Amino acid sequence: MPQRRLAALLAVFAAAAVAAPAFADDKVPLKWKFEDGKSFYQKMYTKTHQSMTVLSNAVKQDQEQTFYFEWKAAKKDGNTWEITQTIQGVVMNIDLGGTKIAYDSTKTDNPNNALADFFKALVGAKFTLTVEVPDNGPVTIKKIDGRKEFLDKLVAANQQMKPLLEQILSEKALQEMAAPTFNALPGVDKAKGDKWDAKSTLDMGPIGKYENKFNYEYTGKNTDGKDDKEKKWDRIAVTTELTYTPPDAGADKGGLPFKIKSADLKSKDAKGEILVDMEKHRPVKTTMHLGLNGSLKIEIGGQATDVTLDQTQDTTVETSDESLLPKK
Repeated sequence: MPQRRLAALLAVFAAAAVAAPAFADDKVPLKWKFEDGKSFYQKMYTKTHQSMTVLSNAVKQDQEQTFYFEWKAAKKDGNTWEITQTIQGVVMNIDLGGTKIAYDSTKTDNPNNALADFFKALVGAKFTLTVEVPDNGPVTIKKIDGRKEFLDKLVAANQQMKPLLEQILSEKALQEMAAPTFNALPGVDKAKGDKWDAKSTLDMGPIGKYENKFNYEYTGKNTDGKDDKEKKWDRIAVTTELTYTPPDAGADKGGLPFKIKSADLKSKDAKGEILVDMEKHRPVKTTMHLGLNGSLKIEIGGQATDVTLDQTQDTTVETSDESLLPKK
C-alpha cells in the first residue's frame, strides 16, 4: 500500500510538472538589436495567382516579384535610431491573361517601354526611418523621410499615375508598409507557447483600406532545421486576419477607370512562420501564405458591375549580412 501511494504521488507530481508554466530562465529575448553603421540585407519574393470573373469573363493573372533591400542603422540617439532603407533591385514577371511583362534590374537587356521605365525608377529609392527601440516593447516607426523624392522619380517615369500615387503612397502608408519588417519581434522575453499580436492599417485611397491583425506564438527552437546552424534558430508561428473596407463613397478615384462601390472579401489559410537568429537578434527567414476570396461591386462609366475574386499569395523574405542582389 505505501508503494502504491508513493507511486500515485509521483504520478501527480509528474503531471503537475508537465502542466506547469515555463520559468523565467526558459524565456528568450525576442528583441531587435541594431549596430551603428552596420547593414543587413533582404530578398523579398512574392508569388500571386489571381482569378477574377467580370461580366461572365474569366480573367487570370500570375505575378512574381522580387525586391532586394538594404537596411542600414545610420544614427542612434538614446532609444531612437535612424535607419535607411534602399531598394537595391527589382524583378517583375507578370502574366495577364496571356500577355507577359518582364523586367529585371539585375540585367541589361530590359525592354524599352513606359512600364520598364516605371520599374526602373524604383531602383535606388531611399527612405530614412526614425524608429524607437525601447528596452521593453516593440519597435515603432515614428517618421519616414524620402517620400517626395520617391514620388518625383515615379511620376517622372509615368505622369498619368501621379493622382493615384500621391494617394496610395502617403507617408502613413509607407510607414505601414515598412512596419511588418519589425513587428514580428515583440521586444520582450517570451517563453515557448507565449502569444502576442500586432495590428496594421494600410489605407490605399481609391483602392480601399486593408486592416491586418498578426497573431504570433513563440514555438521554440527550429528542430526541423537542415543543419546545426538552422536548428539554433528560434521559431515564431504567425496567422493573420485581414479585413478589407472599400473607399468612401465620395473618395477621389485617383485617375482609376473604375470605382469600388462595395466589397465582401475574406482571408483564408493566412499563416506562416518566422525563423529568428538569436545571435543576430533579427528574423532570418519569413514565409507567409494568404488566401483571399469574395466579391466586389465596381462602377465603370456609371454602370455597376459584379466581380468575383479568388487570390492566393505566397511570400518569402530572406535576411543576410551580405547583399542578396545578383551581380549583373
